[in-house]
Amino acid sequence: MSDPVANLLALLDLEPIEKDIFRGHSPKEGWQRVFGGLVISQALVAAARTVGDRPPHSLHGYFILPGDPSVPIVYQVDRIRDGKSFATRRCIAIQHGKAIFSLGASFQIEEEGLDHAFSMPQAPDPETLPSEKELLERYGAMMPENVRAYFERERPIEIRAVDLSRYARRKPMEPFQNVWVRAVGRLPDDPAIHRAVLAYLSDMTLLDTALIAHGRSVFNRDMQVASLDHALWFHRPFRADEWLLYVQDSPNTSGARGLTRGSIYSRDGRLVASVAQEGLIRLRPRETGAKA
Repeated sequence: MSDPVANLLALLDLEPIEKDIFRGHSPKEGWQRVFGGLVISQALVAAARTVGDRPPHSLHGYFILPGDPSVPIVYQVDRIRDGKSFATRRCIAIQHGKAIFSLGASFQIEEEGLDHAFSMPQAPDPETLPSEKELLERYGAMMPENVRAYFERERPIEIRAVDLSRYARRKPMEPFQNVWVRAVGRLPDDPAIHRAVLAYLSDMTLLDTALIAHGRSVFNRDMQVASLDHALWFHRPFRADEWLLYVQDSPNTSGARGLTRGSIYSRDGRLVASVAQEGLIRLRPRETGAKA
């Protein structure tokens, strides 16, 4: 059996091919396009390798074209600025001679300062919630094929939803959801690895929050759903192999786009990161044609 965490770490260990140019790969799992969180995390790794010991405090990315999982991705980093406190980088992900993703990231020396944060909402402990394996055992026979295939696939990130009622009701609800997330295995102690893994998992489940208001999910075949952009801010130290509560909401859907926001808390209640994302949420046209 493969080790999904080791596989993810291998994907995040980019190959340097020239100064400020790196090559990354995608897992060979039959996906039609590269997972957006992988591109975000690899671009962050590429940018960080040109900075030194300053950690990133924010990144902003735009998805331009779907990534092709059958070929490598080349990451080209532009050193925009190196100041006394901050460093700025731009990274372009390239496939087939075209940009598929662009990232802007800012890095800062560690400093002390004023400190406040919203409190973490109440949530049941992750151990009291069903794991994905348990969900598959209980409800796998009733799941549509595409949903069952999702739960059967080995992944490096474990997700436990606080409330699964939206999938049973299938009716519009308030667009909020909380999920516990963590890497399924122990990670090295290097904080840069934990930031890269958090960037990877921050693209998981978030856009689906916008569909709660419409009684749908990303598994609905009548929906075309894709990330358009992604923003992530790092606030405090954390470990991505320990449970993190991902608190999500969606303040707006319009113009075939949905806006979603996320706050990521450590288990002891510290706000460690904030996320925002807009995505394409388009109803597929109904198939037409004569029927016998």
